[in-house]
Amino acid sequence: MKRIFLLAGAVLFAAAAAAEQAAKTPETPKAAEAAKPAALPRTAAPAGAELYFIAPADGATVGKEFTVRFGLKGMGVAPAGVTTDKTGHHHLLIDVTELPPMNQPLPNDAQHKHFGGGQTEATLTLPPGKHTLQLILGDALHIPFDPPVMSPKITVTVK
Repeated sequence: MKRIFLLAGAVLFAAAAAAEQAAKTPETPKAAEAAKPAALPRTAAPAGAELYFIAPADGATVGKEFTVRFGLKGMGVAPAGVTTDKTGHHHLLIDVTELPPMNQPLPNDAQHKHFGGGQTEATLTLPPGKHTLQLILGDALHIPFDPPVMSPKITVTVK
């Protein structure tokens, strides 16, 4: 466990140093390429792993506040930071049109929700209208598995 925190700290330090250097360097195509974060090692996904929504169903109409239940087959769920084989934790992508890089930790913001405590459901509050939801499983360091374990994207209408 201590090694994971040290690795995570080293990754964050390296990313911060690269960003600081990029800010000092004039922007050229070569400089922009060099400033990109290095690819991180990815955890192999077990064959046949599936991530899906238990609820709501694709095309469902929901209230402003609704519960999303996550399903996972062929793997287990563990909190972030836990490195047990064949386990990961959920991330929920809301209205995301382009997937984040698969070789970096998943972002954590309004459109990319982390469930690093090992949660298997969440209550969401979204504005009225159509919204897309998609699940992606992250390893102990929030990096998607290789190949990514993702649900199909679903659409819900919030009334």
